[in-house]
Amino acid sequence: MKNIHAVLLFIFAFTTLQAQENKFNLIVGTYTKPCDSKGIYVYEFDSNTGDFSLKSNTENILNPSYLTVSKDNKFVYSVSENDKKSSVSAFGFDSKSGKLNFVNFKNVNALNPCYVINDDNTIITANYSSGNISVLAKNNDGSVGEVKQVVQHTGKSINAKRQEAPHAHMVYFSPDKKYVLANDLGTDKVYVYDYNPNATTEVLTLKSSIDLKPGSGPRHLIFSKDGKFVYVLQELDGTISSLTYAKGMLEKVSETTVIAADFKGDIGAADIHISPDGKFLYATNRGTANDISAFKILKKGKLEFVQRTSTLGKGPRNFNIDPTGNFLLIGHQYTNEIVIFKRDKTTGMLTNTGKKIELCSPVCLVFTKI
Repeated sequence: MKNIHAVLLFIFAFTTLQAQENKFNLIVGTYTKPCDSKGIYVYEFDSNTGDFSLKSNTENILNPSYLTVSKDNKFVYSVSENDKKSSVSAFGFDSKSGKLNFVNFKNVNALNPCYVINDDNTIITANYSSGNISVLAKNNDGSVGEVKQVVQHTGKSINAKRQEAPHAHMVYFSPDKKYVLANDLGTDKVYVYDYNPNATTEVLTLKSSIDLKPGSGPRHLIFSKDGKFVYVLQELDGTISSLTYAKGMLEKVSETTVIAADFKGDIGAADIHISPDGKFLYATNRGTANDISAFKILKKGKLEFVQRTSTLGKGPRNFNIDPTGNFLLIGHQYTNEIVIFKRDKTTGMLTNTGKKIELCSPVCLVFTKI
């Protein structure tokens, strides 16, 4: 009898553990001006079923559009896009309850940060309107420190409306954390900076850069799982450039596009991610298309087209794949919802689950462990 009880207890404990392992926090940044948003929202997401439930939200945080979570899962950092008052805020994060407790904020000394990353020492933002990168200290208590450096990009490109000046759109650590890559939509360049986290002022120093197609507008990038390739999505023409990467140097390999051959309309390519198993790449296009393209990642960095499907909303600004790879979630800035797609791990294809999270202007989706 005791053995039966022991077996039942083990089964219960194992089942409970499995259920917990399939649940994650989904942290969502929003724009707060267009509609009724309180700022940052935290949901529990079940990667077995695609179900979700709201855990918490902040209050009175202006335009916390992009987010990054500390390695220990105890802090969330968000940018606030607010022209000359643009800032980075720190929040203490309780992963079990989902509670976010405001710690502090610091001005980034730049205009309209649109991307943010962090590590143990530093918080770095890409600032779209001023075309530069802000490097801020991170204090031992997790709070945001002072600005240590502002790196200014210079130049322009051929699109007179969108590329009249530099527009830094993303910063991203290399896998070994020795470099920081930065896309600039205004200059059609990807910059690679040596990263010196212990420096007092010169945290970033330019290592190299690569020119992409004039008028293409590099927006977001992602590393392959093995770290040997970088894929850059260009907002203005929908190109995906495949680049080799080694020791801070980039070299172009091939190009493909998220644009259908017969497409006529406005292009606004937005976000790019790779599945957790490293086998498939996905990229969104806003404009008049509002679709997402799937590609199989081949040897030597090339991409093979798999599928292009509607995102079922307008303004697919950001998306993410849950850590198990079962679901892909797309945040729609203009139709105010996050649409949940089921992902076939074998083919890479997406199908609509019929489930969506109604939320004002979601523009950044981040998964973390509970």
